This record gives sequence, C-alpha cells and structure tokens, in this order.
Amino acid sequence: MIFLRNRFCRYLLILCAAVALAPAALILLFRWVNPPVTAYMLRVHFQVQQASDSDGPTLYQQWVGLDSMAACMPLAAVASEDQTFPTHHGFVWSAIGDALADNASGSTVRGASTISQQTAKNLFLWPAKSYVRKAIEAYLTVWIEVLWPKRRILEVYLNIAQFDDRVFGVGAAADRLFGTTAAKLSTRQCAALAAVLPAPERYDAASPGSFVQGRIAWIERQMRHLGSGYLTDTLAR
Repeated sequence: MIFLRNRFCRYLLILCAAVALAPAALILLFRWVNPPVTAYMLRVHFQVQQASDSDGPTLYQQWVGLDSMAACMPLAAVASEDQTFPTHHGFVWSAIGDALADNASGSTVRGASTISQQTAKNLFLWPAKSYVRKAIEAYLTVWIEVLWPKRRILEVYLNIAQFDDRVFGVGAAADRLFGTTAAKLSTRQCAALAAVLPAPERYDAASPGSFVQGRIAWIERQMRHLGSGYLTDTLAR
C-alpha cells in the first residue's frame, strides 16, 4: 500500500512538472518559430463566426519582421505602453504596487502590464480580469523574459497585438487601416496605432476621435523625448 502511494505521488509530481514546464517548451519554440495563432485571435475568430454567416476572413494578420517595420513603430509602442521595456525583467514592481493600491481603494481599475506581460496575455490567455489569470500571466512572463531576447519580445508583440476589430499585427494594420506597408508607416501613423492599443475594438487609428488624437499627440511627444536611438541597443540584441 505504501509502495503504491509512493508511486502515485511520484507520478503526480512528474505530471505536475510536465504541466508546469510545457509552456516553457512552447515559448522556447516560439523564440525561432512565429506563432501561427494566439488565444486572442481564436477568441475573435469564434466571435465573428458566431455573429456572421459570411465566408470571408474572420481576422486579418500577416507577419512582418522587426527589420521590415518602420523604425517609428517599435518606438511608438514602447513610448505608449512601456517606457522601461529596455531595462526591466518583465515587471515594473512600483507600477504594480500603485495599481494594487488604486484598485483596493475603489479607484478606477488600472493595469500595470509591461509589453512582456501583454505578450504573454495575448499569446496564451483570456481577456477577463482576475488574479488567477494575472498569476498565470506572471508565470508565462518569467519564461518569456528568460527565453527570449528583448528584440524577439517586441517583434512578437507587434505582430500579435490587436489594432482593430479583426486586425492583428502591424503588417495587417498598416495595410487595412492606412493602405500602406509596415515599412512605410509615418511617425503619426505609428503613434496612431500605438494610441489604440488599450482598446482597439473601441478606438479607430485611421479616423481618430478627440481622445485618440490627444493620445497620438502625447505619444509623439514621448517619442521625441526618448529619441530615435532609445531602442538601438535593445534591438541589436
């Protein structure tokens, strides 16, 4: 009986270790292989399928290497979403502490996600806000930071981020929203795409309202403040 119990415990530990390490193996693979689909893309795909009888595409996405994007696009994303991206290790603890304090006090719920965390969320997880999801997101973020260079994190993020209702990635966004390629995006277009990242289903980068216009202006100022060489070392690695 003791032997059976010990063997069961051993198998259970092996199973738990395999489940815990499976995401790491997939993340390691995605260091070199571009993810064919993400959890957020699948969510939009099924939503569109249920809401429409059309045979057309349910979403638009085309992979574009970082070197094939206008240099302003990575800078705009970092200026808008995560200005500490080149130096942090996945988390900005001061921002997390501030967000927890605000949320606990009943203030407007705010996030503190880095680009690394957003990449983990968009790639593997669901959009609902919960501490369970945030814990899983944190675990995946650790592996992403350990196994990918910053350049790869930024490249994957810009290719899987949602920029419009059914539009994912800078390549498809440049084509669908501005009728151009990712390489030919202007500084204002890069800022406009970054400006809608918090809520791409609500805001329009191609025809921005007053709120998005204000964000575009702020992002452009931040880009000038950071300087065109801000990401040079990060993108070289």
